[in-house]
Amino acid sequence: MIGPWCDPCDDETSDEMLRLCVDLSSRYSQAQAYYYGMQGDGSAWLIAEDGAVVRRYCETGAPDEDALFTLGQPLPLERSRREGLGLSPTWDESTRGSEAEDEWKWDGHEMAPEIAAALGISPRGLTPQTPVRGTGLLAHTGVSTEEGSWM
Repeated sequence: MIGPWCDPCDDETSDEMLRLCVDLSSRYSQAQAYYYGMQGDGSAWLIAEDGAVVRRYCETGAPDEDALFTLGQPLPLERSRREGLGLSPTWDESTRGSEAEDEWKWDGHEMAPEIAAALGISPRGLTPQTPVRGTGLLAHTGVSTEEGSWM
């Protein structure tokens, strides 16, 4: 699904997105929802597999609010990026406010398209030349916006 309503960390839609991804992953084995604020608003991702949430994370510049939405363990791309910054692959309270942790937050602001591409395909990369195999589902919400969310 594409459209701002499928932001997995929005106060108004997060519960619905969580339920929808879990339900869809039960039926199709995987479901993902992403938010990417192309104007520097941050990123969010929700990954569900086989009827269970694997990861939900957002980085929007509101640390306390972002932390409330975090579920599951960091994905391999998140772990790798954190390790590249000299941080523990999972968040550690002792690093709060460190320069490396601040750099991670800025990296996280931009990661939704990378996470989508690493786990399947980013809608930003679809072209007529994109090879297709199997059955993919993509639904558009009918809401147009310069920044966007996709599932």
